[in-house]
Amino acid sequence: MRRFRTIIGVAVILSAWLMMSAGNAARSTARTSITESEPAPSDQLGRVTFPTSCSPAVQATIEKGVALLHSFQYQQAEQTFTDASKQDSGCAMAYWGKAMSRYHQLWDFPDAKTFEKGREDLDRARKISATTDREREYIAAAAALYQDNSKLSHNDRRSAYSAAMMSLHAHYPNDTEASEFYALSLISLAMDGVDDLPNRRKAIVILDPILRNEPNSPGAAHYLIHAADTPELATQGLEAARAYAKIAPDSSHALHMPSHIFVRLGLWQETIDSNIAASASAAKATEMHMSDAHYQTHAMDFLDYAYLQSGQEAKATKLVEEMKAVPGLSAEDALDQQAIFEARNAIELHQWKEAAALPVPAIKLAWQDTTYWARAIGKARSGDAAGAQKDTEKLAECVAAREADEKQKGYNVPASEGTDLREAKAWLAYAEGKSGEAIALFRAAAERQESEHMDSMIMPAREMLADLLIELKRPSDALPEYKSVLERAPNRFDALYGAARAAQLAGNTSEAQKYFTRLVAISAPAADRPELQEARVHLAQK
Repeated sequence: MRRFRTIIGVAVILSAWLMMSAGNAARSTARTSITESEPAPSDQLGRVTFPTSCSPAVQATIEKGVALLHSFQYQQAEQTFTDASKQDSGCAMAYWGKAMSRYHQLWDFPDAKTFEKGREDLDRARKISATTDREREYIAAAAALYQDNSKLSHNDRRSAYSAAMMSLHAHYPNDTEASEFYALSLISLAMDGVDDLPNRRKAIVILDPILRNEPNSPGAAHYLIHAADTPELATQGLEAARAYAKIAPDSSHALHMPSHIFVRLGLWQETIDSNIAASASAAKATEMHMSDAHYQTHAMDFLDYAYLQSGQEAKATKLVEEMKAVPGLSAEDALDQQAIFEARNAIELHQWKEAAALPVPAIKLAWQDTTYWARAIGKARSGDAAGAQKDTEKLAECVAAREADEKQKGYNVPASEGTDLREAKAWLAYAEGKSGEAIALFRAAAERQESEHMDSMIMPAREMLADLLIELKRPSDALPEYKSVLERAPNRFDALYGAARAAQLAGNTSEAQKYFTRLVAISAPAADRPELQEARVHLAQK
């Protein structure tokens, strides 16, 4: 399901390039003198070491731009590199930086106009002769991505860039930033379905020792979080998650990013704290025209989910209205985000009548998928099979429009039916009395979702399967499904509650007590979800 259209992470303490291997020095015999700089005291973006042949006057600016790149503050990075190019028109790496600011590696892919601008930046960089061998490799790596060949797929470009960065990393093993950018290229490939877990693990092998040796490195901390953002690897990103916000507190994205790991591990209060800070920081940056609204809406997205999982229904509901006050957010984007929150809240809270009655927002058809998904489930679970059929058909139209948009933009679209449509069809089958078909659809949806590492902020298809088995009065079959969910998504509120009820209905009182106890433990002091009263009553009786 399309949870978020844009996925969304710094004074730079600078130092000289102190150590290069003898092999690296041999490759740089043609280089001009390398600029050294003093630490810049104003911003707090982490420590970056990125020597260049640019003038001493712009060295600090270049390194600040690199730090901003590491924290995905692309708008600020582009402006910073532009400032450097204006101060020193002979600084090739300023133009490299502008090109790299246009490549949002884990969010979206450059369109034709952006590619054209990036090629112009790199043409300027390549025309400057006063560069080092190392700088020329950076520029060539970016050029591999931006090459003028319309037949190349997104993966072709990503792979070409990653191969070039692998070579640069091999030639200059002491270049921390090259190592980090290479690791990021591997994560980008992984997130686009290319050797997913192997590429993530390769990135972690590169990044983990960097963070241990250079604990103020923003790139290492940030990219480790992304590399480990799967159920299988999440624990390997916890140290980086708890470090990153302290490394780069002036980046709203750095304040938010730790929550990717916190959500994977079910650490709800840390998720809440992270995203309250990130949302406030992002709003301030947007008001100062240093950022755009999606940094704040992305943080609010995680905040909404964490409120639900910590039992705070009222706070989650309030966020829907707060979306209207996000600075810089267009009216259509505000409607889109509100619709996503309303759909998630209704489904997570099992408010089936409210889900069935969700208004369809006046936005693009491809963006209405989340609303029709929730409406279809709400109607099916309320016994309205005919209404569920109509909304499932409409969801199929939304999915087709969504996939057409993705194909047009050059993204890979899986050949198999999407998880959201399978879930809607499964609940429809249940409403029509076709229990066996519903179970089969849910199992297929769960297997696909889990093979893709499962979106961390939606109700898992396997949890819906377990809920269905409860409805079918098969609690003993439901319990292992809930347990499986909790292995991949620890401390999910509904999975804990479902496991407790399944155990209770199956006559396993000790298991029920264990899950009810855990449910109460993970809930915030301000928690107001009604399931908690049932849990407390059960525990009081024991």
